[in-house]
Amino acid sequence: MPDRFNVWATRHLPGRALERLASAPDVDLDIWSGPGAPPAGELMARAPDLDGLLCTLVDRIDAPWFDAAAKLRVLSSYSVGLDHVDLLAAAAHGIPVGHTPGVLVETTADLAFALLLAGARRLPEGERLVRAGEWGTWEPDLLLGHDVHGATLGLVGLGAIGQAVARRAQGFGMRVLGWTRSGRTVPGVEAASFGDLLDSADFVSLHVALTGETRGLIDAAALARMKPGAFLINTARGGLVDESALADALDAGHLAGAALDVFAQEPLPADHRLLRTRGVTVAPHVGSATVATRARMADLAVDNLLAGLRSEPLPQQAPPAG
Repeated sequence: MPDRFNVWATRHLPGRALERLASAPDVDLDIWSGPGAPPAGELMARAPDLDGLLCTLVDRIDAPWFDAAAKLRVLSSYSVGLDHVDLLAAAAHGIPVGHTPGVLVETTADLAFALLLAGARRLPEGERLVRAGEWGTWEPDLLLGHDVHGATLGLVGLGAIGQAVARRAQGFGMRVLGWTRSGRTVPGVEAASFGDLLDSADFVSLHVALTGETRGLIDAAALARMKPGAFLINTARGGLVDESALADALDAGHLAGAALDVFAQEPLPADHRLLRTRGVTVAPHVGSATVATRARMADLAVDNLLAGLRSEPLPQQAPPAG
């Protein structure tokens, strides 16, 4: 084991976790100063000298990178999802991969339910109307939205975040349906097949990881099966949804709206079709973006990294690939 470990963090992080990492007696820490994320060439150039990498979800860590990182002892990602990391390559090289589940559950559930409410009550449209000076007198049919109380919420995925959204929905008097590939059952959530959930739900909220099996899960066929006038909410990963098919379903009037925090390409291009599509509420991938939660994520990411450097079990290690 070397006397000192060479560690690179690809971003400054909220809170004081990086200060703690920098003060560790066996760590030499360098932090990318930007602007933005480091380019792929910079990631590759740094790889051979690193004992540890603390990356984010926008850093693509692929098999050639692991091949180049001959000294690497641990990779710690400041994220829950790990679709940006080639986990098979990490396993082939014997590299433990840490991530940050758990600490952002309630915060992300808050955002999912906020998007549901905003879309249902057309709040972004209302704000634009007021700011543009186009709000006239009170009108009986101005910005008529949809009730949330008494409606049916369909949860695609019943992990920790899905369950947290279910608790919020129950507080609003919603009927809650849930589908999960594992067949997990949750008190207060009616188990449903994927098809029956789409048939019945007024609001469909996505809470599954992005994998080969789930990529494009909400495709044209799934959208067509959704209840007419339903809403789609996505705070998981953009790749779960066929965005072109979603825009088609909205333009055709089959769906009443969509509220999205994540997209297949991020940042969302200014000319993206969804930005011109009726009924779409968008947010810039801020599901975990509160002061306290982002600081807790940084603490866990640093804990994972330090454990891996010292050949100790990671507090939160990614499950086996495949």
